Amino acid sequence: MRVATGLSILVLGAGGIGHAVVTRLETGIDRVDPFRDMKNRPSGGLGTNVLLVGTDGRDSITAAEKKKYRLGGAPCHCTDTLMLVHLSADARRASVVSLPRDSYAEIPAHTDRTTGERHAAHPVKLNAAYAEGGPTLTVRTVEKLTGIKIDHYLEADFTSFMKTVDELGGVDICTVRPLKDTYTGLDLPAGTHRLGGGEALQYVRSRHIDGAADLGRMERQQKFVAAVIARATDKGVLLNPVKFQQVVSAMLGSVRADEGFGTEQMLELGSAMRGFSAASSEFASVPVGDPSFPVKGVGSTVKWDAARARELFRTLREDKPLATREPAAAAAPKATVVDVAPRQIRIQVYNGTPRAGLGTRLDAALRATGFRTTGAPLNGTDRALARTLITYDPRWDRSARSLATALPGSELRAVAGQGATLRVTVGADWTAVRPVRAETVPRGAFHAVTGDDVVCP
Repeated sequence: MRVATGLSILVLGAGGIGHAVVTRLETGIDRVDPFRDMKNRPSGGLGTNVLLVGTDGRDSITAAEKKKYRLGGAPCHCTDTLMLVHLSADARRASVVSLPRDSYAEIPAHTDRTTGERHAAHPVKLNAAYAEGGPTLTVRTVEKLTGIKIDHYLEADFTSFMKTVDELGGVDICTVRPLKDTYTGLDLPAGTHRLGGGEALQYVRSRHIDGAADLGRMERQQKFVAAVIARATDKGVLLNPVKFQQVVSAMLGSVRADEGFGTEQMLELGSAMRGFSAASSEFASVPVGDPSFPVKGVGSTVKWDAARARELFRTLREDKPLATREPAAAAAPKATVVDVAPRQIRIQVYNGTPRAGLGTRLDAALRATGFRTTGAPLNGTDRALARTLITYDPRWDRSARSLATALPGSELRAVAGQGATLRVTVGADWTAVRPVRAETVPRGAFHAVTGDDVVCP
């Protein structure tokens, strides 16, 4: 939300009527120094890198709103959302990369900001860096993980989130299936919806809709940011000084930024960003190798795919787009649409027949369709299976149904406690994998999407 509104401010400033608005914005932002005493930082690349940090502050939300939108829990004073935003050198493209809050991270040696105790480097979940060392330690940890030099820092809680959405007149979200989360109270039927502030907050916070958990939530957050950009860059908002001032005022109370992100920098960027729209933005998430990597004393973490993550961040440093258009993408609409993207579904294949190599063939066919197989099929305990069997943890039922669509005629069997990895035991009936795809077709090696692909048509 803050990235989208900030980009809108830049566009407005470039229009010649926004200098006073941008100046007031700067004086209203609470300043922070996240780069204090930092040494041995990565070398800078082309373009501008902004670390967007969302915390879970809710101090000014009313008791009635807390009850209605399930906000009664105590804040953890940690980062609820982390996004790395890369603005291209020509200011014509914004690449937004979501960093899972539960990412496995090696936190640098530091002094705890609460106790004053000196800590040696140690493993944590990425969102714990803020709790231990605030903005500075968060930036240090992200730079160490990504190799990207952070140029600017923006921090916001969701206290004014609902009001900002309401000032925009709501945001349009489309979904091909019902979305329900008993933890946040989200309950959306399939279709197109204009979400007000409260529903929007439920939408971006929900992580119990399916087994994808935080990874699925990141995709919905990206979709929401794209929708906000589309809404905020609409001329009815940008070129209406009164309306825009209301939006800006709504967001000022919960934003903190580094001292270097001032009026001059905003207007310089804004001058180059004429015509910025949802199509100018692209979204990706850090490639994940293991979504449930256990770490002693920390718990289950998200382990990145190290090789692919390095390639993603190298692409950002070189100021190249993430969402490349490939010829193969033209054939994607012919595939059957499923709830969960194949790349989010991890599978262990077993051979349930006496035919040597059948498990290897299925593993390769599933991987070619986009599923995340282990690449190491095993022999099943039953080698006389007539019908292909899919076993799954009930928490990952949507993933299982999506996989079953790719394996028509297969049997689904729930196994409590199995975990995130689905198991497919190939039977004698299997012949081929049916092509499937998610609602939005990702592009390029990093499975990125552009804003105009994910907003409502």
